Amino acid sequence: MPPSPRPPRAVFAMDPVHLPLLFPPPLMTRLGRTADLDAAFVVRDFADPAAADALARAEVLITGWGCPHLDAGVLAAAPRLRAVLHAAGSVRSLVGEAVWKHGVTVSSAATGNAVPVAEYTLAMILLAGKDAFGHRERYRRTHVRPTSAETVTTGNLGRRVGVIGASRVGRRLTELLRPFDLTVLLHDPYVSPAEAAALGAELLGLEDLLRRSDIVSLHAPDIPETHRMLDRDRLALLRDGSVLINTARGALVDHEALTEELVSGRLRAVLDVTEPEPLPAGSPLYRLSNVFLTPHIAGSLGNELERLGTIVAEELERLAAGLPPLHEVRHADLARIA
Repeated sequence: MPPSPRPPRAVFAMDPVHLPLLFPPPLMTRLGRTADLDAAFVVRDFADPAAADALARAEVLITGWGCPHLDAGVLAAAPRLRAVLHAAGSVRSLVGEAVWKHGVTVSSAATGNAVPVAEYTLAMILLAGKDAFGHRERYRRTHVRPTSAETVTTGNLGRRVGVIGASRVGRRLTELLRPFDLTVLLHDPYVSPAEAAALGAELLGLEDLLRRSDIVSLHAPDIPETHRMLDRDRLALLRDGSVLINTARGALVDHEALTEELVSGRLRAVLDVTEPEPLPAGSPLYRLSNVFLTPHIAGSLGNELERLGTIVAEELERLAAGLPPLHEVRHADLARIA
């Protein structure tokens, strides 16, 4: 997008509830110094007649959760649109083919959203290595400290952590794991052994990683090739007592097979995502002591949303200056990213 002698016209398009957390007052002021925008106007429905004039003049759409799908109709209503800056993660369900065909630049704050997911996963790995969740459940029941015999397999020294997917989250996680006395194993078909070594990990095939890991953490995208990649046979490769952490997507795992493994007590799990989501009220995973279940909270929440807004503000400033975005999403990448 070439530099303009005037500020670009920008329009917000998302669920308005997210706007004040993504763009608190100082950040909103920063946006206003860069672009011509109405901080009080947010498009929730592109077909709303009240949005027609704003769309007709929009050069940049600042989108977020709750933004309607961007299709050919939206492009027709916004003939001046040159860029979509997404203040969230994946743009897969947001951006239609018409956006790419019209050469609209698309940027995502997925890099910012990867930070809290990686931090959450690091915490879960360390807690799982100490069997903190199991000890908590037993302590609540017995009110007695564990014996030495009960903690002989507990601890993080030399624990083998298998990371599936060198995504933004997967790469950030490997960075966070470096200070600890852990062995990191990695599976990603798009990564070379040299790249894995640079990340501080040993590259393995998926089956080998599952066999060798004490803790397995999923960070692959939800694409056809990864649908239920951890099926019944692959889950069976996990060692007795090992831990599966999923902060990616529930569809990466055969939920029925995983439930059977967890009900049997053979495996432990930390699940921030499931299939379906949320689980039915009668699911045994709600009550199993070997399952730590959370309601999709690993990603940006609360004050973490400002990090996403900051990325969008930086991208808007670059576009206004005629510079390329730092976090551009290209159509060719969609086949292998979230």
